[in-house]
Amino acid sequence: MSTLMWITVGSLAAWVWLLLGQGFFWRTDVRLPSRTPPDDWPSVAIVVPARDEAEVLPSSLPSLLAQDYPGRAEIFLVDDGSTDGTGALARSLADGRGGLPLTVDSPGEPPPGWTGKLWAVRHGMALARARTDAEYLLLTDADIAHEPDSLRELVAAARSGGLDLVSQMARLRVASFWERLVVPAFVYFFAQLYPFRWINRPAARTAAAAGGCVLLRREAAERAQIPDSIRQAVIDDVSLARAVKRSGGRIWLGLAERVDSVRPYPGLAPLWRMVSRSAYAQLRHNPLLLAGTVAGMAVIYLAPPAAVLTGALTGHTVTLTAGAAAWAAMTGTYVPMLRYYRQSPALAPLLPFTGLLYLLMTVDSAVQHYRGRGAAWKGRTYARPEAAP
Repeated sequence: MSTLMWITVGSLAAWVWLLLGQGFFWRTDVRLPSRTPPDDWPSVAIVVPARDEAEVLPSSLPSLLAQDYPGRAEIFLVDDGSTDGTGALARSLADGRGGLPLTVDSPGEPPPGWTGKLWAVRHGMALARARTDAEYLLLTDADIAHEPDSLRELVAAARSGGLDLVSQMARLRVASFWERLVVPAFVYFFAQLYPFRWINRPAARTAAAAGGCVLLRREAAERAQIPDSIRQAVIDDVSLARAVKRSGGRIWLGLAERVDSVRPYPGLAPLWRMVSRSAYAQLRHNPLLLAGTVAGMAVIYLAPPAAVLTGALTGHTVTLTAGAAAWAAMTGTYVPMLRYYRQSPALAPLLPFTGLLYLLMTVDSAVQHYRGRGAAWKGRTYARPEAAP
């Protein structure tokens, strides 16, 4: 009993720190910063890497074609070896619709040492350089839908704040039971690991972006040698932000109001694959970091409900009280994210169960890595960077 009591007290101390000392990660009020329309609207090239995206493209691509942008903007959709007719579908969606001009092209298979997405981004950026004088690049995924003023607001924010990178965490789809249980927690855990307020401080070392929506100044991309400098990165958005910030660029990340993911995750299996494909890469494929992460998640998320149950059954007041306080802190910090996703706060006490799922996904990510199936996505499996040719 004493061991569980001390673990629970440690969990409570951790939650006090997370509540007050981790950049107020649990708050959801970090949205696009104050902005005013620029006197002259710069040219923008929109680069969309796409691999087997025929299911979602009808819901996303028209939103880019319909962008209400006062300056010049052009879309470059790069078909990354799709087998479902993604490229042809993109052309048909643009035919006769009007709106922004669309170019569809394919770079072929990526060479060794490149991920498919970054090879496609590189090709799209090269097309943009050859055909436009774009000052900014909007890197956006094929499953991301934008409100008509999305690009305009992103550019205004970048210009007003002197920002080299402006990224928004797209609001992911939350419709099925498993999406309600897992998706808000995904963003909550991301913000806990990369507090947005820390990211947005120029002097802070923390850097991250959300790959679904990144407005990047072309000069900053060239200075940071994007994407060549991060060509092997599985978690490419975080690597991109680090490269830009390390090269002296100013970056910003927040939650989206005009950007949504339309990709469905109807069951647990696709959500599991989404998390596990990169979880061990996030830990730099380090077994010690994996062990520490598992232990930390167990103490922070699993110990409080275990202490409440054990304390209630045995009458151990200290264990019960510490466990209930830690669980209450956990629940309270999760409520804002549930509200952002328009979900019932009644789901907040279930966060320990969701935390257990993420713990198992992380372990599975490591298992798949050592079986040679790590970082697998849409038919490709990537080696850890130092093992790549």
